[in-house]
Amino acid sequence: MNMHAFFASAAAPSGPSAEALPGAPAAERQEGAWRVLPLEGTFDLVYEDGTGAWSARRLEARELKLGPGRTLIGGIDRGRGGYRGFRVDRIRRLTDGATGQRVETGILDLLLGRAEAQRRERAALARRVAGRARRAAPRRAA
Repeated sequence: MNMHAFFASAAAPSGPSAEALPGAPAAERQEGAWRVLPLEGTFDLVYEDGTGAWSARRLEARELKLGPGRTLIGGIDRGRGGYRGFRVDRIRRLTDGATGQRVETGILDLLLGRAEAQRRERAALARRVAGRARRAAPRRAA
């Protein structure tokens, strides 16, 4: 299976893998041997492809896929159009569009940390929404 086909199903998450909150990213899921973590953010990449050619890309990240022997970051490639996947080990430089942080080593650690922080933020938001719904329910019944 090529990388484009691999990421095609993630372009519009739906069904049981989608979060209950409207507009929320897909939930963490398992796809065969791959663990898929939601990831949001805009990143500028300097990427080296399989032939050794380097290119600059702007990616609106959607997910991080951890699999046997490699990790991929998937999202919308604004320069080339469409959903694309990039091997993290071939990213030579990553710049965070929100903070301007520029990283040339430890890129995987940064992406994993970002995915985990976003997971915690989504969980806290879900708890707050559920708490508000519980507090509001008795008032409607009265």
